[in-house]
Amino acid sequence: MSTHEGRVAVVTGASAGIGRAVAVALARDGARVIVNARRAELLDHLVREIGPDRAAAVPGDAADDAVVKRMLDTARDRFGREADLVVVNAGRGLRGSVYDSDPARWEDVIRVNLLSAARLLRAAAERMAGPVEVVKGPPKPPAPSVPPEDWIRRPRDIVVLGSTVGRHVSPFSSFYGAAKAGVHMMTESLRRLIGPKGVRVTLVEPGIVASEFQDAAGYDRESFGRFMDSIAPVLTPEEVARTILFITGQPSHVHVNNVMVRPTRQEYP
Repeated sequence: MSTHEGRVAVVTGASAGIGRAVAVALARDGARVIVNARRAELLDHLVREIGPDRAAAVPGDAADDAVVKRMLDTARDRFGREADLVVVNAGRGLRGSVYDSDPARWEDVIRVNLLSAARLLRAAAERMAGPVEVVKGPPKPPAPSVPPEDWIRRPRDIVVLGSTVGRHVSPFSSFYGAAKAGVHMMTESLRRLIGPKGVRVTLVEPGIVASEFQDAAGYDRESFGRFMDSIAPVLTPEEVARTILFITGQPSHVHVNNVMVRPTRQEYP
């Protein structure tokens, strides 16, 4: 039996790269998948590839609360249960640092990487672990953490795509890395809060992956291409997806909660 048979997943940033590879791999391993990205036509193609009985598309901006709600509602309404595997993957790179990157793109980088992750983390956590009272006034003692009765036989996973540049300062993308560092902190703090409730919150930090990400980030094809050639072969999206399936395929009481995966010859970042 496939390790993901019967599971319902939501994957953002699924029109290309790692997100697309994760959605395809999950579906092949038995999951039903809701895919999200801004490019609706690519999502439609992906749904046809996977099969409309196993996938559905919810196009839109992953930083929009209404789109986040629609993703999770569609998972429940289409496949008869709340999503129990959410992959927070939507992201956008940017070449350079605070000193030499394009400031016209700063807000979009923060919105797509940090704000969209925060909104989906919050919404997924509320569905999997229950709603929480917004903190106002003096702090209150934490309520006892009690997992649902079925947590052992039904895993619940939130997987967040971070980056090596969110942990190690990059010579070519430190502004993007700053956004990813914030994502890393949110992910670990959420793990500490809802892990005791039976929800696994996992951070995956890929190194250099061959995809359209570099062009969209504005990296110079020639110079960055030379860098990639110097550490070749670099990762493929399918290799990162395989890592995620290994993590989420573990028994419910086993949590591989933080993984950095690099090409073997990548020295930094």
